[in-house]
Amino acid sequence: MSAARRLLERLLRKGERARLRGQSAPASLPMTGASAPEYLALSTLAEQEDVHAQIRLAERDGAILVQRDRHRDDGQRLLRLTVCDLDALARHLGIALLDTRMAEARARLDGWLPCFPVIAEVLDAWAQGKGPGHGPESAADLADAARVVEARHADAGAERMLRRESIRLLGDSKRLEALTPWLALLVGGEVNAGALEREHVWSALGLRREPHPMLIAGTGTLVVGGTGLPLVQPYLGIPVERLDAVVTGARFLLTIENLASFHDAAACEAAADGLLVYTGGMPSPAWRRACARMLQALPDDAAVYHWGDIDEGGFRIAATLAATMKESGRVLRPWLMSPEDLSSAEIEAARRPSAAQHGAMLRWVQGAGWTDVAQALAAHPLLLEQEALRARLPPRGGAVCHGLATPA
Repeated sequence: MSAARRLLERLLRKGERARLRGQSAPASLPMTGASAPEYLALSTLAEQEDVHAQIRLAERDGAILVQRDRHRDDGQRLLRLTVCDLDALARHLGIALLDTRMAEARARLDGWLPCFPVIAEVLDAWAQGKGPGHGPESAADLADAARVVEARHADAGAERMLRRESIRLLGDSKRLEALTPWLALLVGGEVNAGALEREHVWSALGLRREPHPMLIAGTGTLVVGGTGLPLVQPYLGIPVERLDAVVTGARFLLTIENLASFHDAAACEAAADGLLVYTGGMPSPAWRRACARMLQALPDDAAVYHWGDIDEGGFRIAATLAATMKESGRVLRPWLMSPEDLSSAEIEAARRPSAAQHGAMLRWVQGAGWTDVAQALAAHPLLLEQEALRARLPPRGGAVCHGLATPA
């Protein structure tokens, strides 16, 4: 890009920002070391003449006003460039102004607003020259992401392979992965929501990198494809969409976020009294449907718990599960997810969240309906992965599974 082109594009951006702010004074660019270093760095007469010639063309198009130093050299030295007509400058450079780009973005995205109200917030942010993404140029990506989310909602009863679904919906095996930030925005419904792990975003839409069986430990029989399968030690894995029903006398159900902790918990003697279910991170829609079938099979007095990471993602998962439990008439309880459940040594070893992380954690804790946990976290902010804790189950009498220390 030539020096003149860089100067004119910088002036155009200043003009756009001035228009967005409603400033009446025209934007200008002084030829100083801070504002126009490439101009002051011109070292030969040929370079200077080339820049001056390109600036004169923009001037003749009525796009800019040029102030020159008439008292030095040949009188052509530039002192200041000022916008005369912003639209003319954009046409001269062959660049679409924000107003034009916004009109194109709205035309592409307006049809998705009824399904995804958060898109209105994105459009408003772009109109103010702010993120997310790269402004209205990202409209095509956001529209593709909306198409993916809509397709997955229509197919919520099954889990699909990530890259195969990317080819089916978008014609490119890696396109869906590139759209993950936009998928997260549509799934979360907030422009400024905290970052979700990529796998959590995909799982929320029923997408997996590879087949992901539903792992279940405890007592009972699973009805899969019309066949009864008694649960065996240490656990049984089945395709999540194939679970027809459950027959169980379990006195509790415990969902577990991470695989290592699930394996440790499944090895506990007390696992035989309940049902332990691995969520695979963020539970997919198909997983939640299968979980609802388990909830229907539980005795009325059986308690339902969730054990996950003590961080924003862990509590976001808990809030998602709490909604599933509520739909089935159950109340989800926290297990080992409050500072009050931890020893002083475990609290001391935990990391401390940033203010933003802490605020997001508290919002999701409240979303799960765990007021006591929110109060404990407000008093003792901390971050702790569940693998740092030994597996303990909520059996009768509070027995603990000992001797299964997991690495921090």
